[in-house]
Amino acid sequence: MNEHPSAIRRISKSLFQLLNLSRKIIINLVFFILLFVLLIAIFSEEEQVIVPDRAALVLNISGDIVEQKVEIAPMDAFLNEALDQPNERPEVLLSDITDVIDAAKDDNRIQVLVLKLKDMRRAGLTKLRIIADHLEAFKTSGKKIIAFDDQYLQDQYYLASYADEIWLNPNGWMLLDGYGRYQMYFKSALEKLSVSQHIFRVGTYKSAVEPYMRDDMSPAAKEANLAWLNDLWQQYKADVAQQREFSVDNFDETSTALLEKLEKVDGKIAQYALNNHWVDALKTREQIRSAMIDLVGKDKHNSFNHISFKRYLKSIKPAFPFTDPATDKVAVIVAKGTILDGTQKPGTIGGDSTAKYLRKARLNKQVKAVVLRVDSPGGSAYASDIIRQEVELLKEAGKPVIASMGSVAASGGYWISAAADKIYAAPTTITGSIGIFGFFMTLENSLSQLGIHTDGVGTTDFAGFGLTRPLSKEMADILQLGIERGYQDFIELVAQNRHMSLQQVDAIAQGRVWSGIKAKELGLVDELAGLERAIDDAAAMANLSDYDTLLIEKEFTPQDLFLQNLFGRAVKFFPTDSVHQLNSFEQALVKLKQEYQRVSELNDPQGIYSHCLGCEIN
Repeated sequence: MNEHPSAIRRISKSLFQLLNLSRKIIINLVFFILLFVLLIAIFSEEEQVIVPDRAALVLNISGDIVEQKVEIAPMDAFLNEALDQPNERPEVLLSDITDVIDAAKDDNRIQVLVLKLKDMRRAGLTKLRIIADHLEAFKTSGKKIIAFDDQYLQDQYYLASYADEIWLNPNGWMLLDGYGRYQMYFKSALEKLSVSQHIFRVGTYKSAVEPYMRDDMSPAAKEANLAWLNDLWQQYKADVAQQREFSVDNFDETSTALLEKLEKVDGKIAQYALNNHWVDALKTREQIRSAMIDLVGKDKHNSFNHISFKRYLKSIKPAFPFTDPATDKVAVIVAKGTILDGTQKPGTIGGDSTAKYLRKARLNKQVKAVVLRVDSPGGSAYASDIIRQEVELLKEAGKPVIASMGSVAASGGYWISAAADKIYAAPTTITGSIGIFGFFMTLENSLSQLGIHTDGVGTTDFAGFGLTRPLSKEMADILQLGIERGYQDFIELVAQNRHMSLQQVDAIAQGRVWSGIKAKELGLVDELAGLERAIDDAAAMANLSDYDTLLIEKEFTPQDLFLQNLFGRAVKFFPTDSVHQLNSFEQALVKLKQEYQRVSELNDPQGIYSHCLGCEIN
């Protein structure tokens, strides 16, 4: 009778010893990793970047081009590099690219700019056109731009078209597939799972919730989407055709036309590209190497003299940027990503955190004007209004505010822009989508199939309201009324600030998305201009002649900066510059994951959203 408790004690003791041993191993492992990193950082000298006297600058961009990077903890970044874990979405700052091009223009050591863009991913036409403007300015120096690669995707080719010469591998390929908006729809799947959907929206074109209430795109959404997609595609074709000096009719928009041309060259896509004047020459890698050596000479590795984008950026970027404390300032605040409630990390807009940056600009006596750079499809209606209130306070403080729209400033992105003194957009900005929606799902039918039921009592009709109980008609009407009130607030905000009647705003609102060109015609934006023009005009509105630009963003603590420097210096021992190429199945899984994350991250305290989920281009 006494053996059983004794056996249990022995097993428990063994389990405790095993857990204790595991704990010690993990703690020691973490300790030695940190010690290893610290020793590397201490004993390694900071590598000095030397730019060859006669060299090509290789603009080898890897990842998505963004206006603000998503914040990643230094330790996480280090471990990803050390363990060779590919980053699904590596990012490159747009400002870093333009700074590098501008510096190379006046650098006598740089003889040629090379565009090698095979690892460049999503950018958006608005950002591409900004880079293209800087490439055009680079050409005024008399230096050549050469693009060469094994393949060109659509965004990559847009930048390549600004080169003086485009070279393609004889076995390479390229395809310009236009712009599209395709997404997954889940109505039938949710029905099979017996999930009850409760959707509330205002706006004929507010299609953000369509994937949960339909199995296809509605005719109204197709009409609206095709309109702004055509605007962007026409701009893309016009820009490329001008650079390549051919007609916009040279674009093959039907499979029949493309097939006919490919049949004439026996299916050789590179030859088709040459015949169609998409590229200037077909060159093997060895031929490219030889041609570049003729231009800039040979380096010690038997390649051509060159310096990469990252190394050149390091050579021109000061370790500690200096801001003159004596001059007046035009503050720039970047609002990039989904708008969420509360404090959020860079790369996402937080109602509290972005409002804090605006408040900091208002309370800074040296800041005389503000440019709010918006690159957002929206999100939480409540958080959007918190930010909008701070914009109003800036104006009351006598500080002009210009909203400068990037690739997208729709729904909540337009909400936070609407109160600005002026709104600037690019012709290819995706904007508008003035509408409101709310939705959630209840699982009472799904759970009942598993034999799980919810019941009880409450002192009001609202007690116990949640996802395990059905939604009453009265409660649904209350929620719909809140959505309609939110829409009314939105169009009143626009009408007041854009000097339009409610009827005029309602006619162009309804959740419909517009291009920047059309938004200008409709009065939703004031000027078609970029960030630099917005900064200049904000300074002029504040009567400034001598001023500096001040970027207001998250301030890192000394500990944060120490860790960034520590792990940044150690990570060079684990170099991995390549972008992980996803196969088709991985792409589908990533797409599903992104759809889930989009819904799961929404956190408006009232469940009301002004979010353009359909503003992403495929």
